[in-house]
Amino acid sequence: MSQTWTFDAPTGTYKDNKLSARVFAAAVTDSKVLQFTPDVEGGMGKGVGESVTMTRVANLTHPTSAQLVENVKIPEDTFSISTTKITVAEFGRKVAWTSLSSDLSHFDLPQAIVDKLRDQMTLVMDTVGITAFTGCKVKAIPTGESALTWDTDGTASTAATVNLNYYHLEQIRDYMYSTLWVPPFEGDEYFCLASTKALRGIKQDPKFEVWNRYTNMDAKATGEVGKIEGIRFVEVGNTNTLSGSKGTGSVLGEAVVFGKDAVRMASVVTPEIRREQPADLGRSHAAGWYGVFQFGEVFPTANQGESRVVHVTSS
Repeated sequence: MSQTWTFDAPTGTYKDNKLSARVFAAAVTDSKVLQFTPDVEGGMGKGVGESVTMTRVANLTHPTSAQLVENVKIPEDTFSISTTKITVAEFGRKVAWTSLSSDLSHFDLPQAIVDKLRDQMTLVMDTVGITAFTGCKVKAIPTGESALTWDTDGTASTAATVNLNYYHLEQIRDYMYSTLWVPPFEGDEYFCLASTKALRGIKQDPKFEVWNRYTNMDAKATGEVGKIEGIRFVEVGNTNTLSGSKGTGSVLGEAVVFGKDAVRMASVVTPEIRREQPADLGRSHAAGWYGVFQFGEVFPTANQGESRVVHVTSS
């Protein structure tokens, strides 16, 4: 992929506008998180400040009975509106090289640097995005093959003693659906971003083969997990985002299960590749990526009808 660099100002940095768009598209494709974190609707961009406020509407009280009595006024419910904020921050890294190293290299050194910067940008965005998921209030801690401990204050107070398995998924799904009232992410399905270790625990469970026997007979051979108990899985291999060594004896792999409107992205400057003007008569060069963005949980509570994320983790 070739670049055509242009000045963004007479004494500023080089920017490749065509490359920027393509690089961000590639990041979206390669990223595990961006597909699940839509942009905040209307209200974020250049010239509108460092934060965006999201308005949330609480559920109305579920009455014991809504039956009316003749000559008695209809009872009134309270309509509650609340807000939460996402504050953006600058992110970026750069790499410097000399014209001598480029001239002596037998490969395209600047292009190789740009490719690696793109990979780094994607990993950083995934890390920041998953941090918003794992910051949720509801924690699920596997404390036995058929035991799951819940914490709803944002901190896991117990050590996990086993890896994630089918029993835990069943309990998480039921808790999200019938206790938290989490709306599905898409259709009637929740999604799960899971570490490789967490998925290995699922695939080693004997129920995995039984579940897929008639729906996906090649699942074990291909390493697929697909959908279990209304939860679809996406593997996250980057252990900087979801750990594969939590709990007693590092037995647990982390995961997050979520529904609709869990995390949003606020972006002022879409992450892009930039290149500095050469210095020292063209002997010194540098390129990097830069963006102004942030991810935030829409409902950072454990309240019924509001909470949207369950974090499988350990103290």
